[in-house]
Amino acid sequence: MSLEIITHPTLAPLRHGFFTRQGGASSGLFRGLNCGRGSSDQQGIVAVNRARVAEAMGVAPDRLATVHQTHSTRVARLAEGDDPAALAGVEADAIVTATPGVAIAVLTADCQPVLLADPEAGVIGAAHAGWKGALDGILEATVAAMREAGATRIRAVIGPTISLRAYEVGEEFMDRFLAEAPESGRFFSGGPNGRPMFNLPGFGLARLRDLGVDADWTGHCTYSDPERFFSYRRATHEGAADYGRLISAIRL
Repeated sequence: MSLEIITHPTLAPLRHGFFTRQGGASSGLFRGLNCGRGSSDQQGIVAVNRARVAEAMGVAPDRLATVHQTHSTRVARLAEGDDPAALAGVEADAIVTATPGVAIAVLTADCQPVLLADPEAGVIGAAHAGWKGALDGILEATVAAMREAGATRIRAVIGPTISLRAYEVGEEFMDRFLAEAPESGRFFSGGPNGRPMFNLPGFGLARLRDLGVDADWTGHCTYSDPERFFSYRRATHEGAADYGRLISAIRL
């Protein structure tokens, strides 16, 4: 089975992709394109999957840069001459670069993968924005780093993520958002079990647009489509021991 790569016109003409789980070499719980080095999948198979992604992005495997994600607001800058592979040990949740020939990527399994670009300025970014990172300011930090690198007209696309209809949360979760971001009340609605439902991509889009970024969402829900997407929450509900990680990448 070949790779399935979701693209969006907002990021054209740059090469980019939100990769689904289709077309990978992993099996079992990780069936498909699991690109998570932090998973319990065979690391040799993960390397094969990542090499397939690198090939699709038109770069060598060691030119596919990812970081050690920790739900933080830290942004890694990849400058000309830096070793992209060295970022693997850097704790951060976004990458920004103006270096051609390098694909920067983030891993997700319900959190928002956000790809950003100013094609005219030649600056790109990739951010991992779960609820915590989005609330704490990872998107703001990424946009600020891109502007420091020379970006002026930034576009962004949120890829496959857990959607409102699948994201039931607790009252304490909603209370934290309302305390830290009082305007976020519009992203919560009542669910079928009497608990709040949270619109994560809606929150992410609002944050980006408030920054003056032209932002869109691909409209894909990770939880609701097990054939195409890995989902941490779905794996938890199923009692699975682990879960695969999706990859989203962009390059100049």
